[in-house]
Amino acid sequence: MSKYIFVTGGVVSGLGKGITAASLGRLLKARGFKVAAQKLDPYINIDPGTMSPYQHGEVYVTEDGAETDLDLGHYERFIDENLNKYSNLTTGKVYWNVLTKERKGEYLGETVQVIPHVTDEIKSFIYSVGEKTDADIVITEIGGTTGDIESQPYLEAIRQVSNEQGRKNCLFIHVTLIPYLEFSGEHKSKPTQHSVKELQSFGIMPDIIVARCDRPLEKSIFAKIAKFCNVSPDCVIENRTVPLLYEAPIMLKDQGLDRVVLRELSLENKRNFDFTEWENMISSIKQCEKSVNIALVGKYVKLHDSYLSVSEALSHAGWANGANVNIKWIDSESITDDNAGEVLQKCDGIIIPGGFGSRGIEGMISAAKYALKNNIPYFGICLGMQIASIAFARYILKLEDANSKEFDMDSKNKVIDIMNDQKYIEEMGGTMRLGAYPCKVKKDSKLFEMYQEQNVSERHRHRYEFNNGYREAFEKNGMIFSGVSPDNRLVEAVEYSKNNFFVGVQYHPEFKSRPNKPHTIFKGFIKAAMIYNYENGRE
Repeated sequence: MSKYIFVTGGVVSGLGKGITAASLGRLLKARGFKVAAQKLDPYINIDPGTMSPYQHGEVYVTEDGAETDLDLGHYERFIDENLNKYSNLTTGKVYWNVLTKERKGEYLGETVQVIPHVTDEIKSFIYSVGEKTDADIVITEIGGTTGDIESQPYLEAIRQVSNEQGRKNCLFIHVTLIPYLEFSGEHKSKPTQHSVKELQSFGIMPDIIVARCDRPLEKSIFAKIAKFCNVSPDCVIENRTVPLLYEAPIMLKDQGLDRVVLRELSLENKRNFDFTEWENMISSIKQCEKSVNIALVGKYVKLHDSYLSVSEALSHAGWANGANVNIKWIDSESITDDNAGEVLQKCDGIIIPGGFGSRGIEGMISAAKYALKNNIPYFGICLGMQIASIAFARYILKLEDANSKEFDMDSKNKVIDIMNDQKYIEEMGGTMRLGAYPCKVKKDSKLFEMYQEQNVSERHRHRYEFNNGYREAFEKNGMIFSGVSPDNRLVEAVEYSKNNFFVGVQYHPEFKSRPNKPHTIFKGFIKAAMIYNYENGRE
């Protein structure tokens, strides 16, 4: 039988509930427990797939093709367990399921209400992840802030779970802000007290208070929170801002979070606790002395969370190469053929991540052409692979109007076209090619040199593909199709043989990168960028 941990947030949003949940998951895994994690989001969208990245940050894609909240990326990177469609629930999904059942007559004529029908749907989802994964412990993060109207059904649902499963099998962790007042030189616990009081009004008594702060808390603050929030003194856990995100599990371990969690859930270690690998990783990261400059050319760069998994994967690969990666965030609308050299001249590598729509596309093409001309390491992901193909067609094949059907319906040279199985789809949400698909890697290619295997699987999220009518012309002029689908129909990866590193992949390798297991293509890209840096006398 699974144990359930619920993580709520108070005072303000953006406190790091996801990092707290992910860090705890890593600690419990190190103690021998099988951990599953999920996020319940109170927005009414079915999923974030149709939302602008400016609204919600990146869309994280699971192995089974679910488009999910970016916090699931934190869960996977920290806990190193593949999540699935049972790991992210939204209010939109809840009401969709409830109304579908109502239309089918499954409620047998009952008046459909928030309690019990909506809360039952939420509870069913919470239970399902443990059942599907056979997890010892299920960690569930509740999105939003306690007191939000839209979060109330979720709070009621988890209160009911604690009644059904018993308090010894459920644990409530409340992440809350402890502000510091500069003018008086002291921390204030009153916002936390009010937040906990709000949570208690829903019948939820938090067992652990995780106090977010930027500087060390005074002992008096711990005592006050414990007294007014009705928790044991050692159940007030300081969660201080750390310089490196991946230090959070160590910091929370030193505060005793995992130890207290096991005590409160009446659990004993399944194996001797060993966090040496993670601690050694942090030590290794801090010893990195080299640096490399990477231009991330995108259309959503004003919100860095739009490319969260890409930026994290770059850091992972940098650390594996003994270097810190400095990302230069470049708005693709600011680049032209004329100024590309000025904008990109101090960069050791160029990466173009995924995206949709025609805005900023010409700037991306200019960046890819600049990489082609100057033999600068280039890595294109999804849209970035399509951009590489368009740039190659224009610069090498001299097809000046080469484009994608997505951006120019009238182009006579659509080197990128819509996939056959996407042509007649009208609904936008959840209808792309999503999730893990196999890829055959061509021997004697840069891609094979990195993977060291011919059959790999990677996660996808796209509607458009390389137009096979141009394969022959591309190959004759030095482009290698180094990755294809098993039936040889879909181009999965391209690379230009005359450049040291010019690689584009139709899939999203960033979703499989981990801080202690960086993705091999990112490692190869950063290695190439460091060589470029050295050869050009940057160090």
